[in-house]
Amino acid sequence: MSRKRTGVDNESGTPEKRQRLMLSREEGQSLSEQLRYDSMELFAREGFDDVSNVLKDNGVTSKTLNKVTENQLKDLGISPLRRRLEAVECIQKITERLYGGEILNDPIHGHITIHPLCVKIMDTPQFQRLRSIKQLGGAYFVYPSATHSRFEHSIGVYHLAGQLAESLKQRQPNLGISNTDILCVQIAGLCHDLGQGPFSHLFSQKFLPLARREEIKHEDLSLRMFEHLMDSNDLNSAFGQYGLTEIDRTFIKEQIGPQKPRSGEWPYKGRGQEKGFLYEIVANKRNGIDVDKWDYIARDCHMLGIKNNIDHERCIKYANVLEVDGELQICSKDKEAENFYDLLRTWDTQHGRAYQHRVGNIIETMITEALLKAKEIIEITGENGSKCKLSDTVDDMEAYQKLTDFVFEQILWSSDEKLAESRKILMSIQTRQLYKIVGETQSSKEPKEAQIRNEVSKLLKKMKSDLSGEDIIIQVSHLLPDKCSEKLIRCYCKKRDESSIEHATKAFKEWREQHCCTVGGGFGLDNETCQIL
Repeated sequence: MSRKRTGVDNESGTPEKRQRLMLSREEGQSLSEQLRYDSMELFAREGFDDVSNVLKDNGVTSKTLNKVTENQLKDLGISPLRRRLEAVECIQKITERLYGGEILNDPIHGHITIHPLCVKIMDTPQFQRLRSIKQLGGAYFVYPSATHSRFEHSIGVYHLAGQLAESLKQRQPNLGISNTDILCVQIAGLCHDLGQGPFSHLFSQKFLPLARREEIKHEDLSLRMFEHLMDSNDLNSAFGQYGLTEIDRTFIKEQIGPQKPRSGEWPYKGRGQEKGFLYEIVANKRNGIDVDKWDYIARDCHMLGIKNNIDHERCIKYANVLEVDGELQICSKDKEAENFYDLLRTWDTQHGRAYQHRVGNIIETMITEALLKAKEIIEITGENGSKCKLSDTVDDMEAYQKLTDFVFEQILWSSDEKLAESRKILMSIQTRQLYKIVGETQSSKEPKEAQIRNEVSKLLKKMKSDLSGEDIIIQVSHLLPDKCSEKLIRCYCKKRDESSIEHATKAFKEWREQHCCTVGGGFGLDNETCQIL
C-alpha cells in the first residue's frame, strides 16, 4: 500500500473565502495546530456566533465541538430546526478534516484516507506486527497468492466502518452520530485483530486449546494488545489531543470485544442504548453481518481467485437504523435480501474451497503439532526481561507482540536438537510429505474428535493393524460456521506407506457405515488428488 500525505480540505470556496477561514496564529504554529484550537472561533465567523456563545456558556470548547448534535442544540434552546441543522452541518465541515491525514492505495477499496490519530496507531510495533501474520493461515500453502496479512485487512475494516457510520450520519441526522462516534468506530475496526497470533486462527483455535487446556478468544487478546499499544506508545495524550475521552476509549474496547445482545440491563458503558446500533458495525453479535466480514470476504476472494458477488457499497447505501423490538438496529431494505444471500453463498464457497480445504487444514494441524512440541523449548523475552514459553506469551503482551508467522522459520532452520521433532514436521510440509486423507463423511450429530479416533483405533486393533490412535487424525468442522447442522468429518493417516493407508481407509469406512453417515465427496482420495498444487 502506498501512502500520500494530504492536508486541510480546501476543495470548496474561493481564495477569499479560504483566506477568511485562516485565522491568525503564532509564528511556527502549523495550520492544523491552529485549527485544532480555533475551531470554535471559526464556527462563530461562519455566521454562528450566537450558537457559539451558547455552546461556550455550556462548557463546549474547540476540542469537543465535533461532539455537538442537533438534539443537544435543541435542548440548549437553539431554534428553529433549520438553524440547528445548518449549525451541525457547519460543525461537521469544520471538524471532520481539520488535520492532515494519509492516503493509502488499497487493491480492494481504492484510495483510503487515514485519520491522523489512526496513523499514529498504525505507526507502532504492535500494529506493524500484523504485516507478519497471514490472513488465511495455512491456506497459503495451497493457494500461493493468499499472501495477504491482517495488516491490510485491518485497514480495510477501518475504511468500511467509517463509510457505514458516515452514511448513517448523513442520511439519518436524527441519530445524533458525531464525528467522535465515527472516529471511535474506525479505531475499533483498525484494532479489532491486534491479538491475532501466528497463522491467525490456527493459534487461538488449534494451538492454545491444546497447549493451555483453555479457550482464549483472539478478541480478548486484541483488547490486551490494544491496551499495551496505548501504554507503551504513550497514545493516551494523543487521544486527548483529538478530543477522545476515557468514555470513548471504553467504547472502542467494547467494540473490539463486544457482548452478545441480551434482554435486560444494557451491557455497555461507552455508549447508551440510543446509540447501540454503533456496536453492530465492526463486530455484529446479533446476526454476524458486519464490515469485518465484508472486507475479509472481498479481500479473500480477490487473493484466492474466487469470484466475489458481494456489493458492500450497495449494502452501505441501503443500510438504515430502525427500531426493532424496542431496540435501534442496523437494517436493510427487503429488496436487498438477494445481496445478503450472495454474501452467504460466497462465504459458503470460501469455506469449501479455502477455509476448510482438506490440504490446508491438515497443514495447519501439522504446524500445530510442531508448535506443541516446541512450546516448552522456544522462549521469547517479555516484560522486564522475563522469558516466556510459546503458550505463555498471551499473558505478557511484550512477548506476544514478538510472536508472528516467523516462528515457522525459526523452528525450521534451528540447529537446536530439542527442536528436532518440530523441525521434522515442518520440513515435511516444505517437501510436501503431508499426512494422507483416507476418508471424508458428513453427520448431523455432534461427534467428538477424540471419540471417533478411539472408535477407529478399536477397529484397527480388531484388524490387527500396526496403526494406533496416535497415527490417526480426525477433524470435525461445520459446513458453515455455527449455524449449519451438518458436520464435516475427515480422517487422516500420518503414515504414508500403502499398507497403513489401506488399513486406515478400511477402518474409517467401517466406522462410517456403523454410524450411517453419508459418503463425503473426497472419500478415499489421497493428497495428490486433493491438493490444488
